[in-house]
This record gives sequence, structure tokens and C-alpha cells, in this order.
Amino acid sequence: MSTRRVLSTCVVAVATLLLAACSSDGSTASTDAASTVPAVTEPAVTEQPSTTVTEPPTTTIDPAEVAAAFTEPGAYPVGVTTLQLAKGPLVEVWYPAVEGTTGTDVYDTRDYTPPAIKALLTGDAQASYSYPAGRDAAVADGAFPVVLFSHGFTGIRMQSSFLTSHLASYGMIVVAPEHPSRDLTNVLGGTASGDQADSVDDLLKSLDLITAAGTDATSRFNGHVDAEHVAALGHSAGGGTIVGAAKDPRVDTYVSMASGVLLGRGDPNGTTTTTDPASLPDKPSFFLGGTVDAVVPLETVTRKAFETVPSPSLLWAITGVGHNGFDDFCTFGNGKGIIGVAEASGLGGLLDAQPQLRKLGEDGCIPPAIDVNTTFPIINHAVTAWLRNLFGVDATPIGLDASVADQYPTPVEIVQK
Repeated sequence: MSTRRVLSTCVVAVATLLLAACSSDGSTASTDAASTVPAVTEPAVTEQPSTTVTEPPTTTIDPAEVAAAFTEPGAYPVGVTTLQLAKGPLVEVWYPAVEGTTGTDVYDTRDYTPPAIKALLTGDAQASYSYPAGRDAAVADGAFPVVLFSHGFTGIRMQSSFLTSHLASYGMIVVAPEHPSRDLTNVLGGTASGDQADSVDDLLKSLDLITAAGTDATSRFNGHVDAEHVAALGHSAGGGTIVGAAKDPRVDTYVSMASGVLLGRGDPNGTTTTTDPASLPDKPSFFLGGTVDAVVPLETVTRKAFETVPSPSLLWAITGVGHNGFDDFCTFGNGKGIIGVAEASGLGGLLDAQPQLRKLGEDGCIPPAIDVNTTFPIINHAVTAWLRNLFGVDATPIGLDASVADQYPTPVEIVQK
């Protein structure tokens, strides 16, 4: 094979990489004492002499404080480990770790590409993401609810570590399988099936895996898994996967980011919006979308999905967030995502010949999108607040209604039904 043909083949594969995380388908609570809501006992009434009654001072809740309730990491150090399904895919697990756990976990997105592609991506541009976590640390005391995470098309199980590790710091076990039907390695290698049913099976088998680990005396998770409280969380194509997984009676709720309810059913861009509401899981749902998402548009996909699903449901539309604003990838390539990594490797000119691929790869990383470091805390707060309430940690939702919509560096439209 000629050198030109090899380079051409690799460039096409690299261009496919630019679709990272884009769509094709589209308790008991923690034993933390702070999660216990005590019963209120009415005091006995004793007749008192007539006197002047002074009303207690009114307590004013600061909306800014409520809006930021879960933007910073929680009380638990984070542990992370890798498991494997019997069917083959690896599963990443983030969890509350014992006090004193330290460390930094790092992944490099180039390690999830085929060798021929990785050999081209040699430029001096960041392609890794790091976050505080202790690899294989001991689990904190207590039993913790489970969150199943499903990555996007050409995504990876690690892709939203900014969020998955954050949830673990608030006392949740987050379980994220690799989906060979659409992950980065198989898409670039031409072996991705695009089978949505297979990705749903990955997710539910991951639930089986962590549930079994919770009763296995040889597992670090023995006695630490609250399998009675389970949520599903997905980005882009993962949003379609979690809708399927939520039909399982073990799943209590689902959170869909930059997604809809019919992704992957005959529409590779995820713009199908009509469905029979009776076929959707009758469970609480939360949809988050970005106003500048050109891959899975907010108005024609995410909002339509929110309007279609049974109530109760919640929609957050975050101004200035694009498609990759819900994963780590915009922190790569000097803020230009996978495109920046490719440009640093001398492939920019060749990518100019594929403007649509360039647009998709940069979506959410360059203007009109705003810096993801500004919007990550908003997403962290919203998802954490929703799950804590659904898991019974918080008796009522904290900072999820319209009162916090104008409390962030960028406006958020909040709609409930």
C-alpha cells in the first residue's frame, strides 16, 4: 500500500474521531448522618398568661447559596477501579473512598484509539484528563446508591469523569461500561455495530455486576452497594441507552444530557423526536441540554423529549453549552477538543477538507460555546441535586427550580412538569 494511501486511511479515521461523544442513538441513602431527616414532634401545649407575642425573625434563603449547593466536591474522597463484564467490556467504577484517600487518576484519550491512529496523534497538545481519586482505594463505610453511566457515540467510559467522580464524592457508586457497539476504538476500527440493544445490555449487566459485588465477601464493594436505589445517566447516544435501561424495574430514574428519547432509531444525528409516550418508562426524568448544541439541537431533540415523557420531569437549558460541554473532551487540544489534538499533530489542513467533521469535533469547545470550566459546576450541581432527592438523601430538591436560573455565570432556563 502506498504511503499516500496509508495516510489517507488514517486521516479518515482521525476525522471520525472528531465525532467523539456525538450521538447515534439517541434507600436507603448513604449512611451519612446528614442524610437522615428526623421526624418532627409537636410540643405539648401549655396554657400561658396573656402576653404580647413576638414573631420569630424570617429566615431568608439566599438563591446564590442554594444554586451552588453541590458545585464543589462532596465530603467523600473518591476511589476508582476497573471491573469487567463476562461478555468482555471493561467497566469503570467511581465510589466514595475511606477518609484519607489521596491520589490523581489520569486517562489519555489517545489510548482509546487504534494503534495506527495513535501513531499520528503525536503533537504537543493535551489529550488527557486528570481528577482527584485513589486508584483501587478502600470503600468508605456504608451502603451507597448506584448510578449507571452510558457514554456517547465514539465516546469512552471515562469521558465524563468531571461528573462521575463528582457524584462519587457525594456518596454514590457510579458504574460506566465501555460500549463496543459505539465506542471510540470500534468506531475508528470500523467494527462498531451501532446496536442500541447491546448497549442497554451492557448497562444492565453492569448493574448485575456491581450488585453481585455488593454481596461478595472477596470484593471491596461487599456490604457497600444499595441496589434498591438505582439511577441511569447518559450523554448523547447514551441518552437513548438509558431510556431503554430505565424500563428495567430496578432503575428508579434517568438523567439525559444532550440527548432525546429516540436516538439511534433510524437517525444517525439523533434528530428524531416523535414517539408513543406509552412506550416510554413511567419514571422521573431530567433532561439537560445546551443552547448552542449543533449536534443534538436543544429545541428539536432535547426539549421535544422533555415534552413527550411522562411527568414528573425537569428540563435545564444552559446558555452557551454545546454538545461536548457534557464530557471532558473540550479540555483537550488547547481548548479545541479532539480537533486541537489533530491540529497539533499536523493534520489541520487535511481536516479543512472535511468542514462538517471539523464542526462536529469542535462543538461545545469553541465560540459561541463558553468555557466548559465555567459550566461544569452548573452541571455537577444539577445532576447531584436531582439524584440526592430521588435517592431520598434530601427530602426536597435543593436548587433545582426556577429560583436559581439567574444565579450562574450563564443563564439557565428551568422548566418543570
